[in-house]
Amino acid sequence: MQEIVKLIIGCLVLVIGYFIGIILARQTKDELKSGQKWFKLIIFISLIGGLIGLIIRNDVIMFGFFFIAVVTSRSLITERNKK
Repeated sequence: MQEIVKLIIGCLVLVIGYFIGIILARQTKDELKSGQKWFKLIIFISLIGGLIGLIIRNDVIMFGFFFIAVVTSRSLITERNKK
């Protein structure tokens, strides 16, 4: 039961990260234009870290890295759609 609650909370945090990414994209337009290659690198590293957290079964590492990936990728996608 406790594991299910942890997973539900982690998924809710990832959903909140989606909306945080949209807000950050609106507030930091200049940084997104000049640093797109760095944002893509952050997404790549975060996805690898999330997969490693999944493999070693560490929920904190997995959800932490996936949160970073969701926020960063949503920021980039929102910026691309505005062009």
